[in-house]
Amino acid sequence: MLTGMGGVGKTQLAAHYVRGAWQANQIDLLVWVTATTRSAVIDTYAQAATSILDADPTTPESAAAAFLAWLEPKGSTATGHGGTTAQMDSPPRWFIVLDDLTDPADLRGLWPPASANGRTLITTRRRDAALTSAVREPLTVGLFTPEEAAAYLSTALAPRDSHESIEQLSMLANDLGCLPLALSQAAAYLLETDLSCVAYRQLLADRTVALTAALPDASSLPDDQTNAVPAAWSLSIDRVDRMHPVGLARPVLQLVSMLDPNGVPGTVLSSQPALDHFTKQRTPPFSKAEGHATGDKVDAALKALHRLSLVDYTPGTSRQTVRVHQLVQRAVRDALTPDLYAELAQTAADALTAVWPEVERDILFAGVLRANTTALTRHAADLLWYTPPKPPWRPASGRVPWRRRWWWRNLGRHPRMAHPVLHRTGRSLWESGQATEAVAYGQNLADWAQHHLGRDHPETLKARNNVLVYRSAAGDVAGPAAAGAELLTDFLRVLGPNHPETLTARANLAHWRDQAGDTAGATAATADLLKDFLRVFGPAHPDTLTVRKSLVDQMGRAGDAAGAVAASDELVADCSRALGPDHPDTLTARSTLANWLAIAGDAAGAAAAFDSLLEDYVRVLGPDHPETLTARFNLAHWRASAGDSAGAAATTDELLKDYLRVLGPDHPNTLLARRSLANWRASAGDAAGAAAAMDELVKDYLRVLGPDHPDTLDARSTLANWRWVSGDLDGGAALIDELVKDYSRVLGPDHPDTLLTRGGVAQFRSLVGDAAGATAAATEVLGDQIRVLGIEHPITLRTRQTLAQWMGAQGDPCGAAAGTAEVLEVYIRVLGPEHPDTLSTRDNLTYWRGVAGDPAGAAAAAAALLEDRLRILGPEHPDTLSSRSSLAKWQGESGDAPGAAALFAELLEDYVRVLGPDHPDTLAVRNDVNHWQERAASQGRT
Repeated sequence: MLTGMGGVGKTQLAAHYVRGAWQANQIDLLVWVTATTRSAVIDTYAQAATSILDADPTTPESAAAAFLAWLEPKGSTATGHGGTTAQMDSPPRWFIVLDDLTDPADLRGLWPPASANGRTLITTRRRDAALTSAVREPLTVGLFTPEEAAAYLSTALAPRDSHESIEQLSMLANDLGCLPLALSQAAAYLLETDLSCVAYRQLLADRTVALTAALPDASSLPDDQTNAVPAAWSLSIDRVDRMHPVGLARPVLQLVSMLDPNGVPGTVLSSQPALDHFTKQRTPPFSKAEGHATGDKVDAALKALHRLSLVDYTPGTSRQTVRVHQLVQRAVRDALTPDLYAELAQTAADALTAVWPEVERDILFAGVLRANTTALTRHAADLLWYTPPKPPWRPASGRVPWRRRWWWRNLGRHPRMAHPVLHRTGRSLWESGQATEAVAYGQNLADWAQHHLGRDHPETLKARNNVLVYRSAAGDVAGPAAAGAELLTDFLRVLGPNHPETLTARANLAHWRDQAGDTAGATAATADLLKDFLRVFGPAHPDTLTVRKSLVDQMGRAGDAAGAVAASDELVADCSRALGPDHPDTLTARSTLANWLAIAGDAAGAAAAFDSLLEDYVRVLGPDHPETLTARFNLAHWRASAGDSAGAAATTDELLKDYLRVLGPDHPNTLLARRSLANWRASAGDAAGAAAAMDELVKDYLRVLGPDHPDTLDARSTLANWRWVSGDLDGGAALIDELVKDYSRVLGPDHPDTLLTRGGVAQFRSLVGDAAGATAAATEVLGDQIRVLGIEHPITLRTRQTLAQWMGAQGDPCGAAAGTAEVLEVYIRVLGPEHPDTLSTRDNLTYWRGVAGDPAGAAAAAAALLEDRLRILGPEHPDTLSSRSSLAKWQGESGDAPGAAALFAELLEDYVRVLGPDHPDTLAVRNDVNHWQERAASQGRT
């Protein structure tokens, strides 16, 4: 039994098989039955009985019964190859073909008998369980593969002289869905009209042209075909519409035909907008009591469509529940009236919006919804710009957003709008991390809005604003700030200063100014904006809380990490109270708090906070949501900062596998995870391996994001650092010199990242022996850092400390100690006494005190620092181990060489246990053990 949708070539395959058997003399009797109706089967059986058995043709049912009885295995007459009737000593070898069986019930009492002497071949579009039995084996006939389809077209079009490229043939095959019947008729049309593949594909894509206009007329169909492609399914659609539930299958198929052929979620078809449409459009006759469509009735209609091979329906799958061939969709759409077409477009968009979750916990489901929106806009883009009625349905959240309520109240001023599903699709791309794709989509939407609604329409302004949001996410640092200022002017002129969209535009502009490096100006603008949000929306509104979150981040980036922690703590409490503990904005506020905890010096507290937060992300958003994956990344990062580099590397390695599975190899977060793995590799002592990994990663950054994306620049900076650490000083210096030029060109000379990289140039100059050049470069960049960032900004303090170190390296340890002490005073006041940068600066001051001639004071300072690091970081943190090494050194330099040797020997055991025997720091301590043992022995001899 050959099953499959109309047009896959079941009849041709059956004919080919039977022809081969006949030519091989394997058949004595062949009966071909067109089994579209019961009467057609009976008439063909009766005709055979009349020819073979001399049965009475006036009683076809009796003749048919006689024919079936005669097929039983016993001696009888049979029609041979010459058409003569002969008496057979053995039963005839018969072959019955039941072609295009339409209804299994039509064969009740008419099935050919099971016999060793005979074979029955059935072709049908039906997939009913009643057709399957122990003696009937179903074989599904599918579409051509893309390669088979392209090869078929190449062969079919060979008679004409023009040579189409295999690429064009493959694209045409894809346009036709690799359906054999469509390929054959398209080839005939091309031969008849001499159109090129390119022109024919344009004809197919034209929605104003019916599919029949792109196919041969009835007199020119190839291979003895009797119907054009659309007619291959029309009878099936008529029949399925008469099946239970009566009149529902056709409107269901019509709605499916507006959506993605590769998969429509079942929830879309059972949503309230869809059910309302099905109820309205259901084809009579049916009783009034059963007229209202329900989810169960839609399920039954889909099963009926599946049985007739009009769709592939897999109930129980939440994503791509219903699949349909694209030409079936085209044929169904071609038969729609303009009014019904427009209504279906609106219904499809409403249904997608109704099931689209506010929080996308299932990333794959969100991708399916986007694919369905893309398919819908391909068929009905113009119909999604409309004057909306107040809909009888509510979105999945159960709450109509305030922005949509505003549109309803202001329809008099702005009577048309974009359907919400268009904006939701762009936001979904952005939220899933596909920023580049979001930019392209958003720009198209903005162009559509201006075309349909005009430049000053609120929808157009909103679309323009979204494009800038997506551009910012895609790495455009300066562009959104400049364009956002112009856009804000339009918002103020069109909507006024207190309109929610105007306030949102102001918030975005402040964020982009911060991104462009103007943190102080952005902070001031956000503080003013917060007052207006409080006045217009109140303190508990989600948008007010979002503005507060922006202000927290700007405060921290301006150097006030402790203030950011305090403000984040308050924000978490307010978000939890106003929105609930599981709201995504509350989780984001908790993530912000954990981040600033770490930056303020509490890496262990941050790791614990991210650990707790991760559990809630998994529970609320699911394990594969981008925010959940980001929480895992942050947890690994701050574990490393807390001293657990090995654990961070293992966690990031597992995370990378999930990033590759969920987001793909080219997603920015996947690239960032690879970058972190390289860093952990270097921390474990393999700087050369880290440099090699970063070299490959930078190539991917350049390919995926381009040379000017901030992430690409940061990756190149990381590469320069690990080249330096691995011993390639010249390579690192050359790369950092190039980076300064690129940072200045892309971000501007006063951007914090540019100023930070310029400090790196000075550092590299010192490493290659150019102390004077390094000092001059550092002094110059320090002046710019003080002018742009302020004297107490973390980047400025870092440069001040670097200058102090170079002063000592050039022979002035007392000056180095004095400069480091000045920086330490600021760190204690700004960052607090327990911040890692404060502790590191104390370590530097200890070193220069010792070099300046006060080893006893250095030993005392090292002991005090070790006590604090043990308390704050724990005994196995690398910085704690480093303090123990410092204490041992200065104790030895103070005259206690045996004590230093003992301390270093004890320390070596811990380095081996924590970092491994081959880590560079372990090897350095091993050398220190030998050095101080020798000095202790020498001291004993004297």
